[in-house]
Amino acid sequence: QVQLVESGGGLVQAGGSLRLSCAASGRAFSSYGMAWFRQAPGKEREFAAGISWSGGRTAYADSVKGRFTISRDNAKNTVYLQMNSLKPEDTAVYYCAAHVDSGSYYRRPSYEYGYWGQGTQVTVSS
Repeated sequence: QVQLVESGGGLVQAGGSLRLSCAASGRAFSSYGMAWFRQAPGKEREFAAGISWSGGRTAYADSVKGRFTISRDNAKNTVYLQMNSLKPEDTAVYYCAAHVDSGSYYRRPSYEYGYWGQGTQVTVSS
């Protein structure tokens, strides 16, 4: 098993940047494909970005492509989400998730991810 803890959320003005971190503990972090999801009030949880175990493959939702960058540092057991050019519609709770398929990086349904963090709130003001 793996335990996930997100941090780095907060309040930022439109056009600003934030970097989210997700620290993992437990079973070997590099065994997992990782992803960031987000959930806005009244909406379903949606995939934002994913990364394979090595970091060699990444994928993004169209809504964040070109603005967000997912990365990981397996030595530090941490996955990151750098968010630039933030928009009010990016306001959501952001969750990191781990998939037992280490090669997983592409969009997959949320129910396929076996491990989740508690989430971190990102609020973008206009």
